[in-house]
Formats: sequence, structure tokens, C-alpha cells
Amino acid sequence: MTVQSAAERRTAAATSAPTRIKLGFNSRVAFPSGPGNAERGLRDGIELFRVAEQLGYDSGWVYQRHFDNYLANPLTFLTAVGQHTSRIRLGTAIIAMRYEDPLLLAEAAATADLLTGRRLELAIGTGQGNFDALFARDPANGRTESRQRLARFLSAITGEVLGVVDRADQGAPVGTELRISPQSETLIDRIWYGAGSIESSARTGGQGLNMLLGTIIQDAVPGTVGDYHAEAIAEYRRTYTGSKPRVGVSRSVLPATNSELATLYRDYDIQRQTQGPAAARPDGALAPTALPTGMTVVPALRGTPSQVVDMLAADASVTASDELVLFLPPSFTLSQNIRLLEDVAQTVAPHIGWSPQTNSEDPLSTEQESAS
Repeated sequence: MTVQSAAERRTAAATSAPTRIKLGFNSRVAFPSGPGNAERGLRDGIELFRVAEQLGYDSGWVYQRHFDNYLANPLTFLTAVGQHTSRIRLGTAIIAMRYEDPLLLAEAAATADLLTGRRLELAIGTGQGNFDALFARDPANGRTESRQRLARFLSAITGEVLGVVDRADQGAPVGTELRISPQSETLIDRIWYGAGSIESSARTGGQGLNMLLGTIIQDAVPGTVGDYHAEAIAEYRRTYTGSKPRVGVSRSVLPATNSELATLYRDYDIQRQTQGPAAARPDGALAPTALPTGMTVVPALRGTPSQVVDMLAADASVTASDELVLFLPPSFTLSQNIRLLEDVAQTVAPHIGWSPQTNSEDPLSTEQESAS
């Protein structure tokens, strides 16, 4: 497959780019080891969403990581966030399907969506097989099983019949059709898949799901990351079978508004490039491993605000996407992350087509009224 040049990608994106790009952030909701720190980290995560909503952000996304000093249960956390916010959309990025029972996940997702006013944006993916044995999974069949579980999950949340009562002791008359309950009828429109390659982007489009591109690419890429992701977006839109495709692109966007921040962001970028997903981990988190051979870590976009604006404008995948999701460094404190959200909202995002969202502009209000 031929990868188009950045200029060709930007020209193509200009004809279909949304009039207003959406802006979100992605937090790992990390916390250091020690008594009380997990609770404090979770509450800081809720505060981050609350402040982001006040700043006009469209969405907030949380990472899932098991057996470590990071958030492990996104749906429980986002349900709590929903009680402290009223508008901002609540995303998972991503839930590893290989570890999930598809019917239990469908029940939990529908419940969380209804409790948060239908604001859930559920991004799922295959996930890494590091803990397959602990979850009683076969790592050799992880990808195949994940796809089967995804199909079962999608059947469940769309209200399909999952089985029929065939015994009198099952609590309902024999012949009763079984579906998950409760159901959130519009949740299917807010299911995303975390694609890691052009091949998976095409598969995501063929399933009619929304697509989220992250800051890690599993393979070495030719040319720039922006061009590679732009090609993935083009392939996704070409194969899309649903009614309204949506694409989100994650980037480390670090505008330095003073010399202290410039040093902080430079050091983080260096660590990210050498340690990949293990970079900037909180104290007590699992020890880092070497960056897997061939893996590509998307470089941070750092510099002065005007330099960062130019970098975003030159990124063909950002100009072709519907939403820019800021990846927040896991080891940053609450105040550092708030400062970063403020600086991006005030000095960068308005120059790439974003404007703050307000409660009166809530894009889900019409959907909620029609569903009630």
C-alpha cells in the first residue's frame, strides 16, 4: 500500500475535516505506592475531569492497566466521575477485550452509560497478553478470542437474543428470550476500537465502529507517524460501514509557556522515547522493561505554543481526525496536569479549530431527549 505524502494528506483532509475539532485528554489515573495514595489518586482523577469540563474540553479518557499503580476498572471510575460532572464525555482508552467476559462487560457498560446521562465513549481493543494466564486465557489464541468476544459483546449491547430459557428452574417460562438488561439503546454509536495498524483500521471501519489511534504503534512505520496514521484514517473511512464515522487521534501535546516547563517536557519526551509505555511511571509501579523491537512511540509535540500549533497543523492525521486527545504524562501531579490542560486550551487548541464546549452546546442533549 502506497503511503501518500504529508502535503497530499493535508489536501485530502481539508475537504472533509470537521468545522470544529473536538478536544479531549487521556489520563492513566496513576498513583504512587503507600497508604492512602490509591484513594488520593482516584479522587485527583475525578478533579481532573471536573476542571477539564470547566475549561470546555469535550472528553476525558482513562487508561486501563491491571496489577499496577494505575486505574484497573474504568467503568466504575467513570460512573463516579459522572456524579461530579454534567457534560464532558467519559471515555475508556482502552479496555482489553481479551480479559473481559463480553456479556458482563455489556451489562456494566450499559449501566455506566445510563448512570452518566449517556456520556460513555467505550473504546476497546485486543490488549497485550501479559496476563493471559492469570485471567485463564490462552495467549496463543488471544487475538482470535478477543475478536470473538467483541462480536458477542456487540450483539449483547444491540439487544440481540443471546439465549432462550430451556429449563423451568431458570427463573422464567421455558422459551423466554434472554437479552442483557439494562440496555442503553444509543451506546452502540459510541463504541470505539483502539486500532494499532492500517490493517486493524480497515477492520474497524468494516465493523462500523469509531476509531481511536494511540501514541504507540506496534510496528516500525515508514515516513512520519502523522503520514502513517493519516493512511490508517483513509483506510478506515474507505471501509466504514456505519452511519457516522468518528476518528480520535492521541498525541503528547506539550506547549512550554516558561523555561521550567520546557525542561520538564524535554525530560519526559526523552524518557518516553527510550522507555515507551513504562516512562514516567509513579513510584512503586512495576519496573520498566526495554522497548520492544520495532515498536514506534509517537514523539511528543513540544516547544513554544506557536511551535506546537505548527506541529499539529503539519500532522496529516490530526487534520484528518474529528478529535484530538491529549496524552497526559502518568507521573505528572494533578497541578501539573491541570496547568497542561489550561495551556493547551488557551494557547494551542483555539488555533487548530477548537472552541470551548459549554453546557448549552451539549451535543448529547438532543440524543438524551429522544431516548427518554
